[in-house]
Amino acid sequence: MNLTKNVIPFYLAAAALTSLANPPPASAAATNEAPALSLTQYLELAQNDPEPAKAGGTQASRSATGKTDPDATEPSSLYQPNELSLDAFGSVSIGQHIINHFSPRRVVDGGQLGAGAGINYFFCRFLGFGADAYSENTRGVFIDHASGSLIGRLPLGESGLAPYVLAGGGYDFEARESFAQLGGGIEYRFVQHLGVFADARYVLADHAPNYGLARFGLRFSF
Repeated sequence: MNLTKNVIPFYLAAAALTSLANPPPASAAATNEAPALSLTQYLELAQNDPEPAKAGGTQASRSATGKTDPDATEPSSLYQPNELSLDAFGSVSIGQHIINHFSPRRVVDGGQLGAGAGINYFFCRFLGFGADAYSENTRGVFIDHASGSLIGRLPLGESGLAPYVLAGGGYDFEARESFAQLGGGIEYRFVQHLGVFADARYVLADHAPNYGLARFGLRFSF
């Protein structure tokens, strides 16, 4: 009888200690808490889920995933490859003497005015070719000079400006001789299909004295 009285309390105490040391696991439904996401799992969720990912009350937008927004468009360049353009211009030519002793007054007094048209084609944004013809004397042949040139241009971002250089040759129908030419200029586009340009070239004639030619005009691009 004394043995029973001593064993039963000892057994009850051991069972209580065991219960405290090993509590039953709490179910997810009972706790009602979602397991915490690691940083890697969060980034994968934000990348694959079409809706913004949520974790701990914070949201990851599409821009954070690095995806391209289909509604965001970059501004189109004003200077395109495979571009055809037409020129309408006025011109002034000056002789070698005025070039050697240049002054605005000499240009006004000794310069020869003209008008002409041209066509250009750029097979890439930076390189193309052009042809132009102009007349300075309506009493003679209808076209005084015609020439063709290889043109290299450098569009300056989206500023609308594009400096260019040209080199080529042509024919003088008045003097009946060929010539070579070198020059450069700059173009400004108001919009993709309309701009203005100004350039100057030095003309090396076969027999006649060399001279300079400046052009100012409108350019219509397609």
